Amino acid sequence: MNEALLRSLTPSVLGILVRRGADFAAAEDAVQDALVEAVRVWPADPPRDPKGWLVTVAWRRFLDATRADAARRRREDLVDEEPAPGPAPAVDDTLQLYFLCAHPSLTPSSAVALTLRAVGGLTTRQIAQAYLVPEATMAQRISRAKRTVSGVRFDQPGDVATVLRVLYLVFNEGYSGDVDLAAEAIRLTRQLATVIDHPEVAGLLALMLIHHARRASRTAPDGSLVPLAEQDRGRWDTESIAEGIGILQTALARDRLGEFQAQAAIVALHADALTTEETDWVQIVEWYDELTRLTDNPVVRLNRAVAVGEADGPRAGLAALAALDDSLPRHAAVAAYLHERDGDLATAARLYAEAAHKAPNLAERDHLTRQAARLNARR
Repeated sequence: MNEALLRSLTPSVLGILVRRGADFAAAEDAVQDALVEAVRVWPADPPRDPKGWLVTVAWRRFLDATRADAARRRREDLVDEEPAPGPAPAVDDTLQLYFLCAHPSLTPSSAVALTLRAVGGLTTRQIAQAYLVPEATMAQRISRAKRTVSGVRFDQPGDVATVLRVLYLVFNEGYSGDVDLAAEAIRLTRQLATVIDHPEVAGLLALMLIHHARRASRTAPDGSLVPLAEQDRGRWDTESIAEGIGILQTALARDRLGEFQAQAAIVALHADALTTEETDWVQIVEWYDELTRLTDNPVVRLNRAVAVGEADGPRAGLAALAALDDSLPRHAAVAAYLHERDGDLATAARLYAEAAHKAPNLAERDHLTRQAARLNARR
């Protein structure tokens, strides 16, 4: 079963159902039912036209649900409009659906969560991790968002800021998580940049391009993580880095700084250094100060502590870290790194082991476990 194919077809099938009159929540349920049926049927009997098959099955499931709902019997006249089997229109509805999910009736956080779940293909657990909230809390938020938009006409698209937030989170999950969505996020952000002249759209595209340019060097052949300082910079995609930096410089020249431009400036400084030792950590700290001013995000402050530790020494980094809640994701890993640089190997080893226990994925857990074992072997 080609899960990547199913994931790529989902937004377009969902868009077709919405355009044919299905409210968003019902359309999403119907598409999910069709995906389940595809997983069951396709291995033994693959369709010649997967998209047309999904549209047909999803529409029938929507109609079945509609007939069962007495309050919505007025929709039964849509039966005659059932799409005939065969090739479906080759229309990419994904970016349009991102805007529709960012509906004015939803709060920005609910709109982002709904879009990530319905269009981005992320699980509730993955979205909860991105928002630093329990999975049950995120499940309730998504359910409320579905109820809010149920029956709403999707003729009032949401704002650019919410769509950018969704694209950013989809890219982050694709870049470092369980689902490979990074390339799709870049494609959609490029598409958005062609229709909206906004420095933050450009900033997000630059951020994605520079991050993605380093992807080949982030893991070893055995799948283990390779820290930035140990990456083979010769494997970085210099064309993508140059494109990203050029886009960023044009955006910054407009003097309308936003958080994505600030983040892109930080990764550009990393990418511009020929070696780890040549990294301009002082300027990176200054950009983190700007980013903190713009967002006041605890994860930003955590990353700033690392930069301070590089620019002013590990004890300065530990002092910056002390002001943060130690329950933050990766707090223990940052503390371990700074303690190791300060020469306290026993504390560093203990913290690496603690961080491994809390790691959000297997690759990160294995990396932190090896770090702890390495220090324990030196004691």
